[in-house]
Amino acid sequence: MVPIHEHEFYLPARDGYMLSARSILLENARATVLISSGTGFPKELYARMARFGAERGYAALIYDYRGIAGSAPEQMRGFDADIMDWARLDFPAALDAAEALAPGKPLFTLGHSVGAHLLGFADNAHKAKAHGFVTAGTGYHGAHEPGYRHKALLFWWAYGPFMLALHNHIPAGGLWTGTALPRDVFTQWRQWSQRPGYFTEFYEELGEHGFDRISAPIRDWTFTDDQLCSRRSADDLLSFYTAAPTEQLRLDPAELGAKRIDHHGAFSRSAKAFWSLPYDWFDGYL
Repeated sequence: MVPIHEHEFYLPARDGYMLSARSILLENARATVLISSGTGFPKELYARMARFGAERGYAALIYDYRGIAGSAPEQMRGFDADIMDWARLDFPAALDAAEALAPGKPLFTLGHSVGAHLLGFADNAHKAKAHGFVTAGTGYHGAHEPGYRHKALLFWWAYGPFMLALHNHIPAGGLWTGTALPRDVFTQWRQWSQRPGYFTEFYEELGEHGFDRISAPIRDWTFTDDQLCSRRSADDLLSFYTAAPTEQLRLDPAELGAKRIDHHGAFSRSAKAFWSLPYDWFDGYL
């Protein structure tokens, strides 16, 4: 067994906001991977897969975006944070911190859902040799599987606004199964979700981006039982990365010995057979 050391700490984002983070370290790591969460998922969801990677020789960094789980303020009401803060302030700082875990060794990213969106807005994305995505597609409601679209619209236009009126944020529980969500994250996400081009239709107001400059290979693993991230949704997201070689691998959970994977089950023990796939792919770039 490889001796693995875990360390909980606070990582300063680009603007100094302190992010809850955990490093998974080993001696003589071959490479490092930054694992970036899906919207509303705490970093602990990814710890088992990170430890698995450490046994393969990969150091890892997992972290919570501002406003999420360990990086949430004591009082969510009035807390000011949106997805672009995650993209321009949190993700780049975490990428630099991941690189520092094994200086001089190859660096990779593994982004779950929105974690794959942030990459294109980071000014240091070029540091990574390849980018793995897991169930990453756009959030455009018309690209979800037909059976999921009515749920998305209910969340955007009924449940979400009602929760904002009551709490000024989206609390955990009810129709929202993630951690508490800042108000501006919800409203920005909803704005993008109404357009087929998702955030690409707001480039002018969002400012500089690097979706057309990222040239490292990208592979997106999606699953046939994920109604949120359909094949079309994932293909749409990959098309935004115009300079990179991209591919989508859509898997049936049964291929991995799992009954259900859906949008976030790839990181659970029941889908452990999946965990080796990103690391096998990263191995090819060492």
